[in-house]
Amino acid sequence: MKRREFITGLSGVAILWTSGARARQPRPLVGYVSNGSETAYALFADAFRQGLRQVGFVDGQNVSIRYGWGDNNVAKTSDIVAQLVRLPVDLIVASGGDPAVRHAKAATKDIPIVATCGPDPVETGLVASIKQPGGNLTCISVFSVQLVPKSLQLAREIIGNSGVIAFLLNPKNPNAKINWQEMEETATGLSQTIVQVNASDAMECEAAFAGLSAQSAKALIVMADPYFNGIVEKLVALAHQYALPTIFPRREFVSAGGLMSYGSNLSEAYRQLGIYAGRVLKGDKPADLPVVLPTRFDLIVNLKTAKSLNIDLPTSILLRADEIVE
Repeated sequence: MKRREFITGLSGVAILWTSGARARQPRPLVGYVSNGSETAYALFADAFRQGLRQVGFVDGQNVSIRYGWGDNNVAKTSDIVAQLVRLPVDLIVASGGDPAVRHAKAATKDIPIVATCGPDPVETGLVASIKQPGGNLTCISVFSVQLVPKSLQLAREIIGNSGVIAFLLNPKNPNAKINWQEMEETATGLSQTIVQVNASDAMECEAAFAGLSAQSAKALIVMADPYFNGIVEKLVALAHQYALPTIFPRREFVSAGGLMSYGSNLSEAYRQLGIYAGRVLKGDKPADLPVVLPTRFDLIVNLKTAKSLNIDLPTSILLRADEIVE
């Protein structure tokens, strides 16, 4: 079956693709697969396209992009990757969490891959080294696991270095274990009492928050996770409902009314993802493109939320904040 005919035939399969129709003239086809949802990651998809434009590629003009959204369903994400490989596409862009990256890497050694990654990509085996990734994959690091110690420090400053701190994890995220290990090691060194709470759907999130008072939790840290990124308003509402000082992983939570966030700028990471995708389309090999590490970590504080929770944020935090929402 010819490639164009196969693309046309995809309209009848279960996976829903979003993109403009592929034109008849030859142009590279990019397969963009995310383990997240289209709604939750719309802002970041825009940033990705912005990066592509910076290196001269515009969807529908000189490149075609085929989007596949896993909706936090690992099996669906795997199916999307398999379909992209069968097309085949000229480049795979994998994002929205570890499953998309892992499945893409396992599915092909020939198609170039650019991806986002949270944990250390060398430690997890995605690349051979930061400077020389090797193989057919390179990535843009969003540096989420390594920020756990800093989030714990911020939580301790808020509650005065005393009291129980909870860590909300998504047990379905392959990185949950390494996140918890990092938290345990840091807490042990600080003699800090911590508790683990798990949630992977809306009901479990509600149960997790409801149970925190029984565990005497004085503050909460939310793991960086694609599913949590998709329910920003719900998590912020629960934090308000239970009057719990909560540190989120992304500024989007603070914009929605969350107390505080600390992490790399995800929109900037996706812009870099687009730039790297464009460079590969122009002939660069992922093996030679160094892993992009974040150069800035933003501490965002919402003073209006602090007042509503009757929290007097310490001066040490306010002085370090990169942005204060009032």
